Amino acid sequence: MAGGHVHALYRHGDSALHRLRPQTKIAAAFLFVFAVVATPREAFWAFGIYALILLSLATYAGLGVKFVAIRMLVEIPFVIAALAFPFLAGGEKVTVLGIELSQSGLWDMWNVLAKATLGLLTSIVLAGTTEIANMLKGLDALRVPRVITAIMGFMIRYLDVVLGEFRRMRVAMRSRGYDPKWLGHARPYAASAGAIFIRSYERGERVYLAMASRGYTGHMPQSSLEHAPATQWLGVLIVPAFAWLVVAVAWWSL
Repeated sequence: MAGGHVHALYRHGDSALHRLRPQTKIAAAFLFVFAVVATPREAFWAFGIYALILLSLATYAGLGVKFVAIRMLVEIPFVIAALAFPFLAGGEKVTVLGIELSQSGLWDMWNVLAKATLGLLTSIVLAGTTEIANMLKGLDALRVPRVITAIMGFMIRYLDVVLGEFRRMRVAMRSRGYDPKWLGHARPYAASAGAIFIRSYERGERVYLAMASRGYTGHMPQSSLEHAPATQWLGVLIVPAFAWLVVAVAWWSL
């Protein structure tokens, strides 16, 4: 991945979160998400504490409400699916605003929405304060298999390339008078998507041959990254440690 490539999920900043070693942030984020998942769904107060922590971190990092809100839109399909649980699940029924809903379905809906939202917000804070190149270096530092980090790097880089090509093709189509009014007019978009797929496959072959001619043997070079001092590890892990304390209290209070 080119050194100057900055992904749209990252926001430039000079906060302490931005300056932390990526491996510490990645480890803390995973431990925090696991704590959220392990929290009993009945502990509403616990989820409120998690949300407060994440919103405080996002505010401290200067991510901004608009930055976070736009990236939260990816959750909409999961929200729509979760909203169907009270209507599809069986078991005991409760009446809400004159509508009979499944009680277990309501609990499932809340469980999925709360944990998915907090997990997504965690990833937004992590990606918003860590450049993609440093993220991959952090995964290397955590001993993630190099083949996985290589696949992730290529996927992110060429997803941006493919989306950029699609945007250029859409501009070219509009400049030639193409203005779709209904779903039946979307056939040219499907043809464009097919053309982009073929071109991406061909580009992948050319890139691989170019890399192989330069000595690529299936593994990317080991990334160089400074080790995180013990004090930084201790400071970062306070957040997931507190989250696991909340988990213990939540289960004990049931």
